[in-house]
Amino acid sequence: MQRIIRIKIDHNDFQKVSLLDQYNSLLTLLKPHLTERTFSILATPKLINDNQYLGWYTALQGQPIFLNSVTDEVLKKQISEKLQTRISNIELTIKSLQLSDEQQALVSSWLPRIKSLGNQIYIINDEPVIINTFEDPILPPPVVAPSAIPVKTFWRWWHFLILALLFAALGSLLYYFYPFNKEKMVEDVPKLTIIPPVLVKKPEPVPVPVPVARNCIPKEDVIKNDNASKMVMIFDNSSSMTLTLMEPKSAIAKYLVTDFSMLTQKEADAYEARMTRLPNRLSSSKKVALSTIDKIQQDINIALVTLTSCPVAQTTSFYDYASRGKLKNKINKLNPLEYNSATPLYSGVQQASKMLNGVNRDDYILIISDGEDSCSKSNICSLASKIAAKQPRLKINIVDIAGQHKIDCVAKSTGGKVYIAQNPTEIVNQMNKAVSDLNITKPICE
Repeated sequence: MQRIIRIKIDHNDFQKVSLLDQYNSLLTLLKPHLTERTFSILATPKLINDNQYLGWYTALQGQPIFLNSVTDEVLKKQISEKLQTRISNIELTIKSLQLSDEQQALVSSWLPRIKSLGNQIYIINDEPVIINTFEDPILPPPVVAPSAIPVKTFWRWWHFLILALLFAALGSLLYYFYPFNKEKMVEDVPKLTIIPPVLVKKPEPVPVPVPVARNCIPKEDVIKNDNASKMVMIFDNSSSMTLTLMEPKSAIAKYLVTDFSMLTQKEADAYEARMTRLPNRLSSSKKVALSTIDKIQQDINIALVTLTSCPVAQTTSFYDYASRGKLKNKINKLNPLEYNSATPLYSGVQQASKMLNGVNRDDYILIISDGEDSCSKSNICSLASKIAAKQPRLKINIVDIAGQHKIDCVAKSTGGKVYIAQNPTEIVNQMNKAVSDLNITKPICE
């Protein structure tokens, strides 16, 4: 595949990051059902250069030419017509597919974006290719059908004329057959006035406004919304979170099995200082969590569950938007215990699920951890399955700092995702993706 263009990506723009994931899901859904030529109008996006840029790729071969730079109007018209034909083929294919409600919602939301006039169109060997801008779709103005012109009702005028003629005939008969003063009668007969018909124009129907879905939160919902979603952040505060992010996995694994009794005190202190130097797992996670909290929409209250020592996790009450400063202060002060540090993850997930509804509304749990439970022998995968059955609208996303994949089942059972982060840049990117995937970053409506 060849790259058409690369675009700088802002990972703090949660909406565009979410749209990127949706677009890739759309391509995966459509590709098996479209011809190669029809599918070729949809460029494929890939994160490149340490996820700092979004590259757009195509299977077509040839020199990409930006459509707007083409001066040949005949060629531009041919390409535009070919593009519309390809899009029509996609729509016909979609209508023939048996889609789930979720797939239908995905397709319906993306068709306007594929048709958007704001997209960048490139030409490769006389074939159009769409580079999606992930902006709100700009669609051509709808064609307004001309209003119906009321037909003049001429029959009313003829109706009055016929009546007038009948009255005239009747008057003539009376004048001819009855013996009275006809001159006087003519003088006394009032003149017949024919009133022309008045055409009444029907009022034009008032168009019913179509409600537009708002991608923002009404101010009143922030003040009072008893059924608003809630979120619990489960934060690993065990000693393993002090391990540096500046060493490879092999060095970390070696450090964790080192026999410190074989080292002098000076050597042991120096080794520990090197393997726990900043930035470490905890410092980076705290920094990103603090900035992430500011981006979560204002109508969602957030609670904190910390994994510090056995046997159980520690919980807080929920913080509303006005109290988020207190929540951030609590996270900023997290520091593992010098002794008896542990990770009661089973207890943390169990308690967090009890704090949320997940039945009548969408609720969320975000786990930030570098490993598995070190306090309980209970099966956390079984716990996640029970939570999914009892609370089907509770979604759990995981940011796995160590990349061990030991608790992936928790996210999988609840319809969530696992994001692996093993260096400072990945922690920022993956934390942003984990929150963006929950779709809880809507702004306040203006």
